[in-house]
Amino acid sequence: MESLYILVPLSVLLVLVLVGLFGWALNSGQLDDLEREGERILEPDSPAVDADQPGK
Repeated sequence: MESLYILVPLSVLLVLVLVGLFGWALNSGQLDDLEREGERILEPDSPAVDADQPGK
């Protein structure tokens, strides 16, 4: 029973961290174009991922 005094706040903290990470991913554009990334591997002559980066 006494372990619940530790486990319940830890689980609430974990849920808050996960919700915060999910909110960050939504706001930073991580989930904007899921279909395009799935189709990109099927294109035979797709450009390199880092082709627009200098020095590559």
